[in-house]
Amino acid sequence: MARASFAITAAIVLALALLSPVSAAIIPPLKQPKWAELTPQQRDALAPLSGEWDKLESYRRKKWLGIAQRYPAMSAQEQQRVQHRMKAWANLSPEERKRAREQYKTLQKAPPDQRQTVKQKWQEYKNLPDAEKERLNRKATHKPQPKSGASKSAPAPASPPSPLPAPATTPAAPAAPLTAPPAAAGPAPK
Repeated sequence: MARASFAITAAIVLALALLSPVSAAIIPPLKQPKWAELTPQQRDALAPLSGEWDKLESYRRKKWLGIAQRYPAMSAQEQQRVQHRMKAWANLSPEERKRAREQYKTLQKAPPDQRQTVKQKWQEYKNLPDAEKERLNRKATHKPQPKSGASKSAPAPASPPSPLPAPATTPAAPAAPLTAPPAAAGPAPK
């Protein structure tokens, strides 16, 4: 009888231990390697991120390591494209990165027909001559002033266009022009 009650007690304790949230806290999160711990092949593929690698969150390092793993199987043109996008991404400010991520998430939630329209417009933009692309970038950077005298506030200084790269893992285009500056903040609502 003592053995039976001991077995039942042990089973209950084991079940509670497995269901307890404390057991989840025992397993530490998987750490991603620091820059110095990467293989030479990984460092070559991720070279544009070398300066900030050790500052990245673990889940972001994991994403980039996945790209580095696929890198050797890419064509030379794909490798060049990935490197170019990594460099552009590394040069973005945290706010610009946040905006790019939000635009990407918005596009992923859009209906398929709207995503297809954006892809088509992006392809049309990519096929434009460089001079026309530059003209459109300047136009997106400099918003026209309203002709009416209703607004007497000083215009915000124009910032140079900052090309945000499309994510390296998807051909999807941005939902909105990525070179447009953020809207000028008006007075706070009361």
